[in-house]
Amino acid sequence: MQLHLDIPVVIPKNEDCAHCRLRLQEMAARLKGIDSAELSDLDRVLRVRFDPNLTSASAIEEEVRSLGIELEANFAHDRLHLEGLDCADCASTIEKMLSRKDGILWAAVNFPAATMEVEYDPRRIDVNSISREIEHLGYTAASPTPDHRHSEVFYIPEMDCDEEIALIRKKLSSLEGVLDLEFNLVSQKLTVFHKTSSARIEAALREIKMTPRREKVEPEQKRGFWATHKRLILTILSGLLTVTGLLLSRTGVDPTVTIPVYVAAMLSGGWLVARKGFYALRNRTLDINVLMSLAVIGAAAIGEWLEGATVIFLFSLANLLESYSMNRARRSIESLMDLAPNIARVRAGAVERTVPVEEVQIGDILAVRPGERVPLDGTVVEGSSEVDQSPITGESLPVSKAGGDEVFGGTINGGGYLEIRVTRHVRDTTLSRIVHSVEEAHSRKAPSQSFVDRFARYYTPAIVLIAALMALLPPLIAGAAWGVWFYRALVLLVVACPCALVISTPVTIVSALARATRDGILFKGGVFLEAIGTLKAFAFDKTGTLTYGKLALSTVVALNGSNEGEVLRLASGIESRSEHHLAGAILAEARDRGIEAAEASEFLAMPGKGAAATIEGRRYYIGNHRLFEEMGWCYPELDARLDVLEKQGNTAVILGDGRIVLGILGVSDQPRSESSAALASLKQLGIQHTVLLTGDNRSTADAIAERIGIEACRSELLPEDKVAAVRELVDEYGSAAMVGDGVNDAPALATATVGIAMGVAGTDAALETADVALMSDDLSKLPLAVRLGRRALRLVKQNIAFSILLKLVFIALTPLGLTTLWMAVLADMGASLLVIFNGLRALGKRV
Repeated sequence: MQLHLDIPVVIPKNEDCAHCRLRLQEMAARLKGIDSAELSDLDRVLRVRFDPNLTSASAIEEEVRSLGIELEANFAHDRLHLEGLDCADCASTIEKMLSRKDGILWAAVNFPAATMEVEYDPRRIDVNSISREIEHLGYTAASPTPDHRHSEVFYIPEMDCDEEIALIRKKLSSLEGVLDLEFNLVSQKLTVFHKTSSARIEAALREIKMTPRREKVEPEQKRGFWATHKRLILTILSGLLTVTGLLLSRTGVDPTVTIPVYVAAMLSGGWLVARKGFYALRNRTLDINVLMSLAVIGAAAIGEWLEGATVIFLFSLANLLESYSMNRARRSIESLMDLAPNIARVRAGAVERTVPVEEVQIGDILAVRPGERVPLDGTVVEGSSEVDQSPITGESLPVSKAGGDEVFGGTINGGGYLEIRVTRHVRDTTLSRIVHSVEEAHSRKAPSQSFVDRFARYYTPAIVLIAALMALLPPLIAGAAWGVWFYRALVLLVVACPCALVISTPVTIVSALARATRDGILFKGGVFLEAIGTLKAFAFDKTGTLTYGKLALSTVVALNGSNEGEVLRLASGIESRSEHHLAGAILAEARDRGIEAAEASEFLAMPGKGAAATIEGRRYYIGNHRLFEEMGWCYPELDARLDVLEKQGNTAVILGDGRIVLGILGVSDQPRSESSAALASLKQLGIQHTVLLTGDNRSTADAIAERIGIEACRSELLPEDKVAAVRELVDEYGSAAMVGDGVNDAPALATATVGIAMGVAGTDAALETADVALMSDDLSKLPLAVRLGRRALRLVKQNIAFSILLKLVFIALTPLGLTTLWMAVLADMGASLLVIFNGLRALGKRV
């Protein structure tokens, strides 16, 4: 959805429309979601076309004001919580009603979350009036302020599978004041958004025999031996009693002795199952525990005591093994947090004290001795050493660290002594953010998992209905034996459980995410893990991605009476305020020559073009050929000089003062050593198209593309041009990845099917914007990421196909009397274990 917004602006007296237009174009390129921003010279109106899902009118206004441009409009943005929404049509009704109201720019209702985002002009309508309009339709609207809407995090040790999630969801959704629920099965974490008391939520959870905790604890530490091992003990007891009953019956012992033994086996193995089933039924939920309890009770009712005991023992054993297998997948993620020590050695002068990492403050000095792990993120202030960064970046070789270098918590110090100034609290370290991102990724369902959930939603009720018909129709219509068809219906009830199918995708995705994280590849969800395995095209940024990004100034050409020293002084003055890759090379050269940068003010960045600043009362501009052509400052001699520099592989940077060109600076970069090999590997994997997208000049871009073997090259692109190029790739190939630095290329990364950011270990923004983050500057991780995605997708498809095929076989054989209860349980639980073990293969080293 695109919206058009007209904002009257007041042009500053000391600027003309051309300069304002450049500022606004820079704003449009930087702010994600803006399609275009045009300033009308005639009526002084800024006309903006934007996507309200990515930005807002108030955010646009704030950006414009930050450029020193005054506005005559003022938009507000609010988020309201809605009560009384019963269906998607209700949401549509509210949106349509508000869209017709004067002063409201747009409104979007999120039906599942029962919230609404609204953008409006407070001079014409206020939030209270909007709430009243909604109430006229029969709904209630309220602002979810911090005092009104709370979130609580609970750890639920009993939450092992989707059945517990369904039970919790049904119980809490009926609780007044609960607004939304978020589940993380791997971390056994439940987040409740509510406007009620925490005590009511905890009480509701305990009613369904869940034990909510505020902190995640190891069972062995808090629950005691029996609570921790009771499932194992009861399963072993059930197995022993079942075998005992079987042996007694085979030796001719009277049934009055063997039946109590079988009953004891059923009770020991089925107590936990029946308990869960009871609370599920009480909350009107049909799950595997209910189905299995009914199957065992039914077997006992028709005198099949051995089968009933065998069924419950096999089911209990399978649940036990499944729990251990899932715990292995969980530990693969949780073990990441164990990489960072729990204590740190804080140094104050000559005194050292050991404290918990939670008590360490930003700015504290940590002492790290040889062989120790770095406790927290920080900067080296004394000493030098080789540091093993593989836990964070996946790099195989240690990295040299000295004064001023950044280090990450969880990395391993080599043979040197380091003193480190802390730059992040324990909850904000790179390692903590990686673990948080991986945990969040588990809650983002992959497409295959969404398919499985939809399938299971209809499959179980359908099979239960078929089982009921199987038990009733043959005896009633054909006069068949009730006992025979009742037994077959019980078999079908066991088959109705979609356990193997439901677990087939999550365990694979979790294992693959953990495997990727160990190699320094951070996926933001299963959706991107699957998507990267289906990619057909890759687009790359140049500077800092395919090249090292360590630019060097190779040439300074002074023009129109200027000299090299003056050109460098002015250029470094402007670039001292810039974050562009080229700035560092210019500043480094000025320092090497002993030239002090000029004092600059009123700095303005123009993405894709250059920058401007005021020095000693005069406005200076520095940028590429495009900028100076648009300003009308180019001439034939300048064009010829630029052509020579660019053919030599340099990026030409022009300096001018608005009247004349003062000089040209030639900056060059070198391709990464692994670029060619990485691109060749992608081609071997079947990637059909690779393209270089850069704002650099054509000659330089073509030279780099030819050296590394990339198929196509598009140069002199603005940020919006890169977005358009990525869209074209997606349209042509169905899916495409964009590989960049995660900050400057954010719009293109967001447009791609999968946005991949490189070298983001210490970059907060990149970790947020990318779909996939490579923690180190290593392009060889790209083919590995593709292989991991393809392997995960292959394992998921194997698991789903096997699970569905096995169900179909039993559904077909059961009416023919070719299956038994214990066979159904063995097959169903065996299938669950097989798909788990198959999914765990994603953790393996070979890809």
